[in-house]
Amino acid sequence: GAPPGEGNEARGGGSHAELAKTVRVDVRLLDTLMNLVGELVIDRTRLVQLASVEIDREELQRELAQVSGRLNRVTTDLQERIMQARMMPVDMLFKRFPRMVRDLSRQLGKAVEFEMYGEETELDRSVIEQIGDPLVHLLRNAVDHGIEPPEERLRLGKPEAGRITLSAYHQENHIFIEVRDDGRGIDVERLKRRAVEKGFLTEEEAGRLTDEEAAELVFLPGFSTAAKVSSVSGRGVGMDVVRKNIEKVNGSVAITTELGRGTTITIKLPLTLAIVQALLVEIAGDVFAIPLANVTEAVQVSAAEIRRAKGWEMIVVRDEMVPLLNPATVWGERWSVTSRIHGLPVVILRSGASSVGLKVDRLIGEQEIVIKSMGAVIGEVPGISGASILGDGRVALIVDPASLSKAAKESTRAAGRTPSGGEFYGVSAGGR
Repeated sequence: GAPPGEGNEARGGGSHAELAKTVRVDVRLLDTLMNLVGELVIDRTRLVQLASVEIDREELQRELAQVSGRLNRVTTDLQERIMQARMMPVDMLFKRFPRMVRDLSRQLGKAVEFEMYGEETELDRSVIEQIGDPLVHLLRNAVDHGIEPPEERLRLGKPEAGRITLSAYHQENHIFIEVRDDGRGIDVERLKRRAVEKGFLTEEEAGRLTDEEAAELVFLPGFSTAAKVSSVSGRGVGMDVVRKNIEKVNGSVAITTELGRGTTITIKLPLTLAIVQALLVEIAGDVFAIPLANVTEAVQVSAAEIRRAKGWEMIVVRDEMVPLLNPATVWGERWSVTSRIHGLPVVILRSGASSVGLKVDRLIGEQEIVIKSMGAVIGEVPGISGASILGDGRVALIVDPASLSKAAKESTRAAGRTPSGGEFYGVSAGGR
C-alpha cells in the first residue's frame, strides 16, 4: 500500500481531511500556553477588583497602566505561541508529490528526475490546505508540457531525463515555493499571438508587453496555447484557478521562463492568515484595512496629474501608467472619493502583475489586525475579504485588491469603458 498521505491524493487534487481535523502540538508548548492563560486570569481578576473599589483617579490610571502593560506582554507572547502551534512543515504536503510525478512521467513516456528541497519549512496549516491543488496542477503541467520527450531532449543536446525541482524557503515574513523545470519553456511570442486572436489584447498592446508581462498571459481565464487537448491539463489551462486559490490566502504567483531552457513558477505566501500588518485608510468616514503585503506605496496625487484614457483616470507612478480606482465604482456612490486640487492620497495596490491606484480620503497608519471572516450572513462582497475590530471598538473592513480589481474591470465593461492597455487583464502594459 501507499505510505500515509500518498493514497488518493497522489491521483489528483486530494482530500485535506487529515490536515483539517488534527494538529500535533509539543507538550512543552501546551504548558507555556497554560501558564500564559494563568497570567491572563490574574490580570482579569485585578481588572474586576479595580472596577469595584473606590480609589482616586491618578492611582486608578497607574494601576490600569500596569495591568495593560502586563496584558500587552502576555497577549503578544500568547499570539506567537498560538501561531507556532498552527505551523506545520510543508513536508505534510510535499510527501505525496514524488509518486504523482513518477506515475505521470511513466504514463506520458518521459524520463523525469524529481527533486525536493526545504521540506522542513513551516507554514500555517490553513495556507497548506489551500495550496495543495495549485501545486498538483503546476507539477502536472511541468511534466506534461514543460519537459520534452527523451528523444527530443537528446536531439537538443540536453540530458535525456528532464529535471523538476520543488523547493520551499523562508524569506523575511514570507514563504516562497518554487516549481522549476528545465524543459522547453514558454514561447512568449506565441502567447501574444494567441492573446490577440482571443481578443484579450490588441496588436498594439501586445507589442508593448515585455517578455515578463507576456508570460503572465497564461493566468488569463480560458487561455491555452496547447495544440491538442490531452488528459493532463495544458500549460495555461486552469492557471487562472491556480492564481485565484493562491490569492485567497493573500499570496501571489509569478512566472519566469526562457524558451528552450525551462520555466520557474514562484508562489509567495504569508506565514500566517490570522494576524497581518495592514495599512488603515479612511473612505467616506469609514475605516478600511489593506494588507501591507499588497501595498506598493502611497502617493499624493493632485487633480492636474490625473490623465484620462478611454474614459478611465490614469496616473504615472515611477514611469508606469496606473489606473485610478474610485471606491464608488465598486461599492456605490456612498463611498465616492473626489479628486482634490492640493492632492489626494492614493494607495498603489499590487494585484498579480498589475498595479491599481485606490483613491482614499485619508491615510491613518499601519497596525497589526486580527482577520475575522464575515460569514455566510453577509455573503460575498466584491473587494472585501473580511473584517477586523479596532482598538476603539469600530469595525474595519479588509480590502482584497485582487477581487477589487476584478470587480472594477467588470463594472467598467458594463459601462462600456475599458482601461487603457492591459492593466485590468492581469498584465501591466508597462511604462509608456
